[in-house]
Amino acid sequence: MKKSFYILLMMVLVQGFQACTGDFEEINTDPNRIDKISPGTLLNPIIYSVASYNTDRADAWTFNIMQVGLPFPSASGGYHRYDISESAGNGTWNTYYRWLINIKEMREAAIASEDPNYEAIAMTLNAWVYSQLTDSFGDVPMEEASRAEEGILRPAFNTQEEVYTQILADLETANGLYDLERDMVYGDDILFHNDVAKWQKFCNSLRLRLLLRVSNRAEMNAYTKMAEMVANPETYPVFENTAESAILQITGVTPNLSPWGRSIDFTTFRAMGEFFLENLNEMDDPRRSKFATQARETDGVTTIGYKGIPSGYAGSENQFDFIPSNHNRALVEAPMISLILTYAEVELIKSELAQKGYITSDAAVHYENGVTAAMEQWGVETPSGYFDNPAAAYDGSLERIMLQKYYALYFNDYQQWFEYRRTGLPILPKNEGMLNDQQVPVRFMYPVDVQINNKENYDAAVARMGSDDINTKVWWEN
Repeated sequence: MKKSFYILLMMVLVQGFQACTGDFEEINTDPNRIDKISPGTLLNPIIYSVASYNTDRADAWTFNIMQVGLPFPSASGGYHRYDISESAGNGTWNTYYRWLINIKEMREAAIASEDPNYEAIAMTLNAWVYSQLTDSFGDVPMEEASRAEEGILRPAFNTQEEVYTQILADLETANGLYDLERDMVYGDDILFHNDVAKWQKFCNSLRLRLLLRVSNRAEMNAYTKMAEMVANPETYPVFENTAESAILQITGVTPNLSPWGRSIDFTTFRAMGEFFLENLNEMDDPRRSKFATQARETDGVTTIGYKGIPSGYAGSENQFDFIPSNHNRALVEAPMISLILTYAEVELIKSELAQKGYITSDAAVHYENGVTAAMEQWGVETPSGYFDNPAAAYDGSLERIMLQKYYALYFNDYQQWFEYRRTGLPILPKNEGMLNDQQVPVRFMYPVDVQINNKENYDAAVARMGSDDINTKVWWEN
């Protein structure tokens, strides 16, 4: 990933804050040095850095785990075979905690400036990042995290229930803080360009996502809360069209650069998964050309349509008598997009709520809205008659909603993986080359340095969860 100006700026800022321990009355003030941040100073670095990291992880982790794509050739090992190393989650842990520190600083600056919109945004971002973190690991430090300046170097772990209770409450509070009559004055934000109404809709759309995530836990009363939100759009506005979605436009203009320093790395020694493409083929889905190249005969020239290879295949690549479809390199060449949370996801959440009888609107309408929006967010038009195809039509089942949600969440950080763990859908093929008893891993193991340097609190968390293993289900999983 290329170094961005934002990241370099943050390094300078942090180093500057750590170094400034002297008496300001006794030194000359450098007029070019920032000694106080505004609530907007950290906003764009947080958005860009977390979103771009998540886009990279969608490719490096989720594509492999969820049979979207795989390394090719790959004689043995690899995430697509559920061969998961102890360090697989290290970057996730370290990256999220790094930016959670900055989100905390942003919120403190907003409170000091008495600016409710920036405080609400900081709370929304905090809930977003903590949800990613806890869904990846389970119990994580929260209450005592990011408090090294107070002498807390070995923070206790909060249970996942405690984390979710807090971030859901924070989103409720943030929704009430947003003031649509008050301008955002600390520079242009790169996500919603200072549109407070869109930030509020992101907040509530995120709350819907997270309530659905914990809906298997009866004590969270999630379905009742979601139904209340849907029934009261004036109080709880959510995304109403694709243009409002939390989709970061990566322009390619410094510092807003693609996470891929070389776009060719996105397609080198890669192939598309058979499961991912076969469903699109059955639906005659126009997203195929956006997501993938066509497979070819072994002559390397003659195209044979969209054809992938089985994820976790056994044996060598010589068993395949064709050159499989690959990722579309254009997806990672700026201008490109980084999905955070979309209108398509909101509509498919509503479709599930209607399918289960928790809201009275038409599940099929929400389903078709969600599928159409999932194409639109990639610049693809839904063909006339698309929903006449039995493979694409709403059939009244959760399985059909979740299959389309799988495609709506394509390239959206870990969301395909999280939703699979919640529902077990879509049903993924098991192949002979898969390890881990052919079971999809359900979490990352804690980093080794956490195990060593925060052993007492690590041991307490593991005792609560049962084990520190890739198959240890987190609190909200069935």
